[in-house]
Amino acid sequence: MIKTNKSYTKRIKVTRRGKLIARKAGQNHFNAKESRNKRLGRRRSASLFMKNKDVSRFLATK
Repeated sequence: MIKTNKSYTKRIKVTRRGKLIARKAGQNHFNAKESRNKRLGRRRSASLFMKNKDVSRFLATK
């Protein structure tokens, strides 16, 4: 049995229907020079697609 990757699990949320949601990249620092629309657009989360094999490898199973 393979261990769950805990650092990856903390970054991804699984919805009730099984969709994967993660933060968009590039919003930690150096945002002052970005336009308002770019900053606001990055606040929204992005949906991910993973193969079932990868989901079982990286995310905790119940």
